[in-house]
Amino acid sequence: MLVDSHCHLNHDGLTQNIPDVIKRANEAGVSHMVCICTRLLEFEAVSQIADNYDNVYCSVGIHPHDADKEPVTDVETLVALAKHRKTIGIGETGLDFFYNNSLPEVQEHSFRIHIRAARETGLPIIVHTRDADDKTIEILREEYSNGPFLGLIHCFTAGLAVAECAIELGMYISLSGIITFKNAGNLRETVKSVPLDRLLVETDSPFLAPMPHRGKQNEPAYVIHTAEKAAEIFCISFEEMAHTTTNNFFRLFAKAQFC
Repeated sequence: MLVDSHCHLNHDGLTQNIPDVIKRANEAGVSHMVCICTRLLEFEAVSQIADNYDNVYCSVGIHPHDADKEPVTDVETLVALAKHRKTIGIGETGLDFFYNNSLPEVQEHSFRIHIRAARETGLPIIVHTRDADDKTIEILREEYSNGPFLGLIHCFTAGLAVAECAIELGMYISLSGIITFKNAGNLRETVKSVPLDRLLVETDSPFLAPMPHRGKQNEPAYVIHTAEKAAEIFCISFEEMAHTTTNNFFRLFAKAQFC
């Protein structure tokens, strides 16, 4: 069985047909999925989806795109929402200097707030980073020096330095359908440096559909294609990759075993 560690079931295209989306995922061998929160204003909807389905978990957080559009949050607010029974992670949060939809300094402040909430709750932080390798590394190292926390670099597309920093700090790396793209050769080479016991897989659906579905709406069932490509990259069987990434998921998101 596989786990889709990052999807957006509340987004247009999926939310209108969640029962069928989950049914197709289960038929493809996807046993569990995490519905990711990107705005606190959507947490009620995200957590309700998780409440409605036994094999769906959720997170709480503010995406860097929305960091200066959401009401100002604080550690206490995130910690309180994280008490929801199906909330297993903090985020997604982080830095996106490619689109810069929010001011960099606002993104950084929000990122640090989320890390501190992760540290306080013991839940992993789910990190989005794009075109922000150096600052991401700087913040992770600085915050870790103030006390350890669990974490995951989701939809990994960063450079080797980010991967090495994450592994050094005990974090995990999640691979998306991007690794199946023809032009992702450099990423596939970087991914080879990640220890197998730190790998997860995801769809980030409804975005980034893997080959052979590229250009179509993504959904959790398609995580099988990412796992197949990951198995190819690491020269192991699909079954071993599925077993490994699923075990890694439940090791990192330990709360999922009890809710």
